[in-house]
Amino acid sequence: MGKVKEKPGPLARRPDNSAFKQQRLPAWSPMLTANTVLPFFYLMALICLLLGVWLLLTVQSTHEIKKDYTDLGTCQLCHEMRKDVSNANKPCSCRVDIPVEKALKGDVFIYYGLRNFHQNLRRYMDSRDDGQMLGRQNKLKDPSTYCMPFRKDKDGRPIAPCGAVANSMFNDTFILKYHGRSGPEVVPLLRTGITWYTDKNVKYRNPKTQENFTLAQEFNGTAKPPFWGKPVYELDEHNPINNGFINEALIVWMREAAFPNFKKLYGVLHRAQKPFINGLPVGNYSVEISYNFPVQYFRGRKEVVLTTLTWFGGQNHFLPIAYLVTSSLIFLMAVGLTVVWWKYGKGGKNMKA
Repeated sequence: MGKVKEKPGPLARRPDNSAFKQQRLPAWSPMLTANTVLPFFYLMALICLLLGVWLLLTVQSTHEIKKDYTDLGTCQLCHEMRKDVSNANKPCSCRVDIPVEKALKGDVFIYYGLRNFHQNLRRYMDSRDDGQMLGRQNKLKDPSTYCMPFRKDKDGRPIAPCGAVANSMFNDTFILKYHGRSGPEVVPLLRTGITWYTDKNVKYRNPKTQENFTLAQEFNGTAKPPFWGKPVYELDEHNPINNGFINEALIVWMREAAFPNFKKLYGVLHRAQKPFINGLPVGNYSVEISYNFPVQYFRGRKEVVLTTLTWFGGQNHFLPIAYLVTSSLIFLMAVGLTVVWWKYGKGGKNMKA
């Protein structure tokens, strides 16, 4: 049976006579007085102050060493060489000295940093094929049109990986050396375990068609990106399983940065042998750099970073300073309200018309 039609008239749309629809439910309306508001303001100022000081001490417990090597020392020659596009395939290496005056204890992370490189441009971010990076055979041979103009080479072969993001991959390499009493010693670095778990195990896969095919055979018929010196299946000469689309240096680069000045993880100190079991000891270090990535076209800078981390991350002072500034503003507001309340009285009796 259908619903009985209500009688027409001026009261036909009147809400039901219930506590909810007639707004007769019990309600609590707090009375904001100086005795309740002012202590709340002072309490919030104190909480923000304590959080700011705690986070600031946490950040300052990390030790970070940055070195801009764009045109530093012998890297100046490489910087000038990379200005000429015809020298793009010519090797160039340089050395940068990094004194460590305070031991970096615990895990030490090595980053490369870029300045004025805008990875957050929409057209740049779209220039990739996630289906191809998943190892799908149809996308390997026929990449997305979003990868244009880095979709196919001049011979018509599909580029793997395609797109501007992969084509502009940072390709400087670092060899960190410790100059101790026994002479120069290469600092062991781990180039794996530097990616997000979901990136390594979910978003990136190598193509696989037959069990007995090598990785080079899987990529047969594809071309390397124009700015690369080697194909994707030869990115890591020392670790064969760290090649193809699951190469961790490639995965780290493919996660675009939100700001033009950023740093990305290059490697982690391998604390398996002396004198690096407890971290990097005090002493003189040098970084031998294979200088390949040009930055003068976008007026950029390059840097190498050695740092330790805490649960809060690296040296980022924004959040501690934000808490301290907020605490100061709340405290000043509380003082101002206190002065007004003290001058004009609790009930506003002393206020003049």
